[in-house]
Amino acid sequence: MIRPLLFAVLLIVLPLTVARAIAEPAPASVSTSSEPYELVRSLQAVQDGIANGDTAAHGSHIALIRQIGEKFLAADPGAWSNPQNGQAVVIYLLSGGAPQIVRKLPRDKLNVDERLLNGALAYVEGRQDEARELLKDIKPRTIPSGLGGQVALVQGALFARSEASLAIERLDDARLLLPGTLVEEAALRREILLVGQAEDFDKFEFLTLAYIRHYRNSIYAGDFWQRFSSGLTQSSLALDERRFARIGALLEQIDRGSRLKLYLVIARAAMVRGRLAVTRLAGERALALSADATADRERAHLFRGASRALADEYDGGLAELKALDRSKLPERDVPLLNATVQLALDARKPIAGVSASAVADKPPPTPARLDLVSSTETLARARKQLGELELLTKDRRP
Repeated sequence: MIRPLLFAVLLIVLPLTVARAIAEPAPASVSTSSEPYELVRSLQAVQDGIANGDTAAHGSHIALIRQIGEKFLAADPGAWSNPQNGQAVVIYLLSGGAPQIVRKLPRDKLNVDERLLNGALAYVEGRQDEARELLKDIKPRTIPSGLGGQVALVQGALFARSEASLAIERLDDARLLLPGTLVEEAALRREILLVGQAEDFDKFEFLTLAYIRHYRNSIYAGDFWQRFSSGLTQSSLALDERRFARIGALLEQIDRGSRLKLYLVIARAAMVRGRLAVTRLAGERALALSADATADRERAHLFRGASRALADEYDGGLAELKALDRSKLPERDVPLLNATVQLALDARKPIAGVSASAVADKPPPTPARLDLVSSTETLARARKQLGELELLTKDRRP
C-alpha cells in the first residue's frame, strides 16, 4: 500500500516523479519564524519554483515537507488558535504534507473549519467518497485565496468523474485564486483533459496557450502534454477541417516525434469516422514529419492514400495504397488497409442490371469519385465496413 505521504503527493502535485524526489538532496531553507503559516508559505514558494522548472526546488521538496512537519510538532500549542495557522495545516496537507503529522497536533486547539480539515485528511488518506461529502459545499471564493485555491484544486480532482462540469468550474476557481503558482499549473493539467472530453475547443485552445505561456518549463510539462494528447484524440476536437490550422498551431509547440504520432492518431480516427478531408490533412502532415522506409511513413501513406482513393483522386490514391510495404504496417492497420482497398474497388464495380455499353454511352459525370449521395447501397456498405474497423481502433495510440 502506498504510504500516506506519497499518496497525497501523487494526487496533488507529483503525479509522475515522486520516486526521483525521494533521493532527498539538501532541503531548501525553511523560514526562521515559528509561525506555522509562514512555514507553509516557504513550502508554497518552493512549489512555485517547481512550476517554473526549478529542478533544485523539485529535488528538495519532499525533505522540506518533512522538515516543516517536525516544526509543526514542536510548535507552541497556543499558536494553533491563530486562524492563519489552522488554515496552514489544511494547506500543508493538500500540498503533500503527512496526515500522520497532522493527527498528532492538538485538535481541540486548531482554529479551522472542521469540514476543511477532515475533508483534507480524508482526501490524502484515499477516502474519496468521504472527502467529496465533506468538501462538496465549500465555496472556494468565500475563503482566503491561499486556502481556497488548494481546496478548489482538490474539488476538481474529486468531481472529475462524477460531475465534470462542476470539476471544470472548480479548476477555473483554482486558477483564478492562485495565479502563477503550482496550483494554477496543476489545475491547467487537470482541466485540459476534462475540457477536451467536453468537446469545448475554444477553451481547450485557451488552456493550452495559457500553459505554454506560463509553464512550458514546468517539471510536470510532460504530464500536461500527455493529457493534452488524450483530450485531443479521445474526442472529435481534431476532426473538424475548419479548425485544422489551429490544431496544427498547437501541435507546433511539442517535439517532432510526439507531433508525428499525434497526426497519425488524428488521421486514423478521422478515417474510421469518415472525415476524409481531415484524414488527408493529417496524413500529409505525418508524411512531412516521417523518415523514409519507416513504419510511420507507411502509415502516413495509408491514410493519405485512403483519403485520395475515396474522394477525388481515385487512381492516384489506389496506386498509393497498393504500393504500401505491408510488412512495415502495424498488425492492427492491415485489416484497415484491406478494407479500404476493397471499398475503393467496390466503388468502381458495374451497377447491377446496367450494361457495359450503356455505361460507355453515358458515363457518370465524376467516374473517379465515390458518390455517397446517390448510391445508398455503397454508402451502407461503407458505413458497415468503417463500423467494423472502429472496433479495431479502440486503442488509438500509434
